[in-house]
Amino acid sequence: MIHKLGRKFTDIFQKNMPDAFVFALVLTLITGLMAYFWMDTTPMKVVGSWYDGFWMLLEFGMQMVLLVITGYSIALSPVVKVAIDLLATKIKTPRQVYFFVILIGSLLCMVSWGWVIITAVLGRELANRIKGINYPFLIACVYFSHIGWVNGLSSSIPLLLNTDNNFIMEAAILTTTIPTAFTLGSSLNMVMLVLFIILGPILMILLIPKEDKGLHLEEMLESKDQEVRISIYEEARLLKLPFRAVSDFLNNSSILQYVIVLMGFIYIVSHFSTKGFDLNLNIMIFIFLMLGLLLHKTPMRYVIAMKRASGNVSGILFQFPFYAGIMGIMIYTGLGEQLADWLASVATLETFPFFAFVSGGIVNFAIPSAGGEFAVIGPTIIKAVQDIGAGLPAEEMTALISRAAMSIAYGESLTNLMQPFYLLLILPVMGSGIKIQARDIMGYLVIPFIALFLLQSAVVTLWPL
Repeated sequence: MIHKLGRKFTDIFQKNMPDAFVFALVLTLITGLMAYFWMDTTPMKVVGSWYDGFWMLLEFGMQMVLLVITGYSIALSPVVKVAIDLLATKIKTPRQVYFFVILIGSLLCMVSWGWVIITAVLGRELANRIKGINYPFLIACVYFSHIGWVNGLSSSIPLLLNTDNNFIMEAAILTTTIPTAFTLGSSLNMVMLVLFIILGPILMILLIPKEDKGLHLEEMLESKDQEVRISIYEEARLLKLPFRAVSDFLNNSSILQYVIVLMGFIYIVSHFSTKGFDLNLNIMIFIFLMLGLLLHKTPMRYVIAMKRASGNVSGILFQFPFYAGIMGIMIYTGLGEQLADWLASVATLETFPFFAFVSGGIVNFAIPSAGGEFAVIGPTIIKAVQDIGAGLPAEEMTALISRAAMSIAYGESLTNLMQPFYLLLILPVMGSGIKIQARDIMGYLVIPFIALFLLQSAVVTLWPL
């Protein structure tokens, strides 16, 4: 029964879900119309807000591109290839691949959501080595493993609330920071973490499709020799001149590269020794960059690896500005704050976490960034919590605010299963050389979305403070 239902949802998505870019265009029009009719604004204000927001994710978009290609280039190194070959000898069946990818991916993303790139690389390489894998379903498993990041160390909202002079404090909504003991260290978050780590893999394993004809990686490759190319080492050797040259000496100098790597690792050690476990996007990309240089040994080999890793990032480059434009409409027309106000107006002390959870989920479709979303609806949600909980002891009020903030984060993360924004990070790695779109993947995630929505709704509402 569950397999038939999963197949039905997959068919529906394949027939009706457009390309991820078209999804962004349709969402732009829907958000613009909502702002026009609900906010009683002018068409020019909507268009102007869209344009002003268009450039809000340029830094983030470049970070995403670098995250993809630096992470992918590490996977192209000989050391990682040997490690994955060894791992493939231990994993024998597609079912084991699905389970392992979800479990390891979930644990990696508990450290940092950007490590989904490592999971994507692992999934692709295992699919090359183990026969019988339903490849679109494997991509869905990799994407599914990503959504538990809000329970982990890189969760944006709890880290923001624990940062001195954050924008909530500057707006005088809060007078002090909220320690992560109330958010990431709360019993609520521990329950969510266990729920995701244990039930997540089991849920996806129950949904393994029975029919996978034509959906194996080797069958989907546009060119059968796509994965059979000369090694990076051999390509670098072939680029050398037939005579001794200074340029070849520099291009293939491991000493030059190792000096740069040493400088990089000195900074990395300094960063963590002075700032603690501050694993932000910039330092993560820098670590990936230095590690890639180390593993590829010479500048020319690293150039070749980065060229191969960069071949499929166009979706990030041109689609992120459109999502940023949607974000601009939400922010500059006041639509995001108005939506939060409306949801807060119908909540009570008992139901408020649920409405915060729903708010996070809904707004995520228009602002697929936890930090950006919280900047829009966070102040309104927190003020509403303070009004509803007026008279509570200070510690209970802090716990209630923390629960509302985490509920926003859980909702934001969950609806990523229905929102292909972050799939743009995975497809450059796993979609290389094949014809595949978001519609081929998202249908597998409908049942997990429904199941987790019901479970998480119950937990955020009923679990004691």
